[in-house]
Amino acid sequence: MKIPVTTGYLPFGKYRTFYRISGFKTNQAPLLLLHGGPGSTHQYFEHLDELAVKSQRQLIMYDQLGCGRSSRPDQHPDLYQAATWVAELINLRQKLGLAQVHLLGQSWGGMLAIMYLCDHAPTGIKSVILSSTLSNADLWQKELHRLLKFMPQNEQQIIRQAEEQQDFTSEAYLRANQHFMELHCQSATKTATNFGQQAYLTAWGPNEYHPSGNLRNYNYTAKLVELKLPVLIISGTDDLCTPLIAKTMFDQLPQARWELFAGCRHLPFIESPRKYQQLLSEWLQQHDF
Repeated sequence: MKIPVTTGYLPFGKYRTFYRISGFKTNQAPLLLLHGGPGSTHQYFEHLDELAVKSQRQLIMYDQLGCGRSSRPDQHPDLYQAATWVAELINLRQKLGLAQVHLLGQSWGGMLAIMYLCDHAPTGIKSVILSSTLSNADLWQKELHRLLKFMPQNEQQIIRQAEEQQDFTSEAYLRANQHFMELHCQSATKTATNFGQQAYLTAWGPNEYHPSGNLRNYNYTAKLVELKLPVLIISGTDDLCTPLIAKTMFDQLPQARWELFAGCRHLPFIESPRKYQQLLSEWLQQHDF
C-alpha cells in the first residue's frame, strides 16, 4: 500500500515551519513526533511511515526552527532556545488543529516534550513516548563521560584534551568522536540534510559530552512526578541514553512503562524497526481511549 504524504509550511511569527504528514486521516489521534538535536530534522522519522498503516493514524513530523527546511534565522541565535521551540510546537498544534495527539520525543525532542508538558500542562495529550531522551543535562554529561572510560586510552586522552582546550576541530578528535558515536549512536540511513549547526551550538554546545549552551542547566527530573499521563520510555542497552538515565525518568513518572532494547544504540526504531513499531502500535491502540 502506498502511504500518502502531505508536506507544507506553517507561519510561525515571521518565520516558517516545514511539516510532513504521512498516512490516511482516521478517527484515531495522530502521533506527533519531535526530532532530536537540537539541530536535526524530521527525516529519520520517515523510517516510521509504515506505523501510519499499522496503527491506522497519521504521523505528523516537522523541522524545528533553525533546522532542515524550516526557517533558519542563524543571524539571530538568541532564538535557538527552549522557549522558542515550545512556542513553535504550540503554534503547530493550533495551526494544524491537533486537538488530540499522542506525543513522541526522541533525544532532544524528548526534552522538548518534557518541558512542554511540565511547563504548559497542555490538553489533548493521550499518551507520551520518550525515546532515548533525558531529564537532566548534568546526569547526561556524567554518563557520557563514564562511557568514555570504555574507549581506548589514546582516544580518551584526545577527547579529554579537546575538552580542556575547547578545540573540537582536530582530525584526531573527529576520529575519536566518530568512534564513540558509532558505538552509541547509529547513523540514520535517511541522512538529515541541512542540519542546524547553529541551533546545536547555541542550545547544546560544540560537543555532545559537555552541554555548554543554553540547555546546560536543564533539569526536569523532580518535575516528572507532575505528569499523570501514561508515558512509554524507550532506550537501548548501548544508547547515549544509558539505563541509568532511563531509569531515573522511570522512577519519577507515576504512569510509566520502560522498554529496554537489547543491543540497540540511540535509534532503536532504525536498529530494531519491527519490534519498535509493534511496541508503538500496541501502545497507541491501548491509549486511544
